[in-house]
Amino acid sequence: MEFLKTLGFDPYLLGAQILNFLIIFYLLKRFLYKPVMDMIKKREDTIAEGLKQAEEARESLEKTLEEERKILAKAQTQAKEIVEDARLKSLETAREIEENATKQAENLILQAKQKIEQDSKEAENRLTQKISIVASDLLTKALQGIFTEKEQNQIINKTLSNIEKIN
Repeated sequence: MEFLKTLGFDPYLLGAQILNFLIIFYLLKRFLYKPVMDMIKKREDTIAEGLKQAEEARESLEKTLEEERKILAKAQTQAKEIVEDARLKSLETAREIEENATKQAENLILQAKQKIEQDSKEAENRLTQKISIVASDLLTKALQGIFTEKEQNQIINKTLSNIEKIN
C-alpha cells in the first residue's frame, strides 16, 4: 500500500469521490436527466409529427397533381370536341350557304331566261305588227292603180290574216 501512497492514492479520498459521484449522479438523474429526456422525447414526437404531416402533404400534393392532370386531359378532350363541333358546324353552314347561293343563282338564271323569252316574244309581236303595217302600206300602194278600193281591202285583209296565222 505504500506504493499506492507514493503514487498519491488515498483510499478515503477515493471513497469520498465515489460518494460525491453517486450523489451527483443521483441528483443529475433525478433533476436533470428526466427533464432533458422528456424534452428530447417531445422533440422526437414533434419531429415525427412533422415528418408524418410532410408525408401526408406530399401524398395530398400527388393526389392534387394527379387530379390536375386528369382535369387538364378532360379539358383538352373537351376543347378538341368543341373545336371539332365548331369545324363541322362551319362546314355545314358553308354547305348551306353554298346551296342557297346555288338556288338563288338558278332562280336568277330562270328569271332571266323567262324575261328574255318574254322580251323576245314582245319584240316579235312588235316586229310582226310593224311588218303587217309595212306590208299593208306596200300592198295599198302597189294595188292602187290595179284594183278597186273594195278589192284592195279584201286582198289586204286576206294578206294580214295570213300573216297573223303564220305568227
